[in-house]
Amino acid sequence: MRAVKSVLVIAGNLKRANPELSEDVLLIRAMRDANVPKFLADDLPLFNGIVQDLFPNVTIPEENQNELGSQIEKSCSQLNLMNVKGFKLKCLQLYDTFNVRFGVMLVGPTGGGKSTCFSVLQHAFTALESSGNHLYKRVKVKILNPKSISMGELYGEENKDTKEWTDGLASKIIRKSVEDKHNRNTWTVFDGPVDALWIENMNTVLDDNMTLCLANGERIKLRLSMRILFEVQDLKVASPATVSRCGMVYMTPSDLGWRPYVHQWMNYFIQRKDPKEPKTLSLPDIIPEDARYDLQ
Repeated sequence: MRAVKSVLVIAGNLKRANPELSEDVLLIRAMRDANVPKFLADDLPLFNGIVQDLFPNVTIPEENQNELGSQIEKSCSQLNLMNVKGFKLKCLQLYDTFNVRFGVMLVGPTGGGKSTCFSVLQHAFTALESSGNHLYKRVKVKILNPKSISMGELYGEENKDTKEWTDGLASKIIRKSVEDKHNRNTWTVFDGPVDALWIENMNTVLDDNMTLCLANGERIKLRLSMRILFEVQDLKVASPATVSRCGMVYMTPSDLGWRPYVHQWMNYFIQRKDPKEPKTLSLPDIIPEDARYDLQ
């Protein structure tokens, strides 16, 4: 039911933004936006084939590159990152998932670009607001590792002798974000493995009521401008109850490969050696054709 609701919410947003499009096109786009971010590269041809069988005579027009897409490219350049089409698509998918889900999981191996993905999106939001676009708000990010501390240190605990309540790290961060009076978005990033030991207490947060329930009976109602982001390598030990509550964005390593890392690494040292050297070197200028290998 949560998956169906996500598709309906996306379809409603698309209908309001593009009232002239047919319902078949809107439905296909909604299903694509809700499901494609979580698929592996091998799953995409199967999904596209199923959609083509269900809607054989429907042609999906290409979406115009919006202002956010252009700003993501500019943000990559300003952050000394290489503009990769697949990475830009993942940033847009993360933005679309944030619009329909309160909790989002960025899944992928180390080096897949998870941290860079939400950092570039944060930079793009801030740049767009600074340029006078009020559709986007600047973002404040708080990052913590839930597996590096105990459950009491994470959510808070009561002293058995004095009965005194001590706030946990996550509850303190969320409470300060709720009390924040600035007109901005707040992302709380849980950077670490997801398992049933600590994530079950977040189920009430990830539901539609968006409420954090603590052991002392306190209930913290989260604001609509807040988001919970989980940066995880895999979901092997995550429960279905948690997975169904979150939107998924899988960072496919093949979207980046090894070339952007080599490209920016070489440019960094070239700039240190000669600051006047332009940053427009291409990969053939860095690695000769006969010395290149596909390491994916």
